[in-house]
Amino acid sequence: MTPALLLHGIGGRAALWAPTVAALAPRPVIAMDMPGYDGTRPALTGFPELADAAAALLDGPADVVGHSLGGMIALELALRHPDRVRRLVIVASSPAFGSRDPAFREAFLAARQKPLDEGLGMAGVAAALVPTMLGPAADPGAAPAAIAAMASVDEAAYRTTLATLTSFDRRADLPRVTQPALLIAGEADQTAPPRGMARMAEAMPDARLLVIPGAGHLLPLEAPDAFHAALLDFLR
Repeated sequence: MTPALLLHGIGGRAALWAPTVAALAPRPVIAMDMPGYDGTRPALTGFPELADAAAALLDGPADVVGHSLGGMIALELALRHPDRVRRLVIVASSPAFGSRDPAFREAFLAARQKPLDEGLGMAGVAAALVPTMLGPAADPGAAPAAIAAMASVDEAAYRTTLATLTSFDRRADLPRVTQPALLIAGEADQTAPPRGMARMAEAMPDARLLVIPGAGHLLPLEAPDAFHAALLDFLR
């Protein structure tokens, strides 16, 4: 049975995938914690390095599922190590950071780091940011789980990974992603809106888009039943 590799978002942790690991059983599953997030090793500063770290966890082809930042890493992995990716699932993500404009990049980083600079810590950032990412139909357990995960992230690694996020742009390479791909968007997601994911799917040779009604950016937590049903149908 083909193993699955699960890649979390910038405010997530591998433990958030526990319901998905259970849903995929008895398939073998690897949930990768982002380098540096547990404070025991340095964060990585480039997407090639992040993709290589993910590839190092695999002995052969896997079905790769990436959420948000993890979706970017999954895309990088499919391009950089195509022999390691059988099927690709990109969730609430984008083929590039929001803008090439350096001013936009600096404003984004300043806004995200301001609460940390003011001493709120990761717990304060999580409590303020997570609720803004949820859709109107979010499962009641989504916010507490996401807040707890983000609060546990090492602050220095989070800052490094934020800067790394702003360097990503694989839009021109989408036609080279030949693996069968499922793109899953939340209807109410303002971070990775369905219209952007639709353009992404159209640029890939073998991709389709699924939009989950009422879900926001954290849709694996917000709509677990719909998310897991789509995942199991695609990966069977």
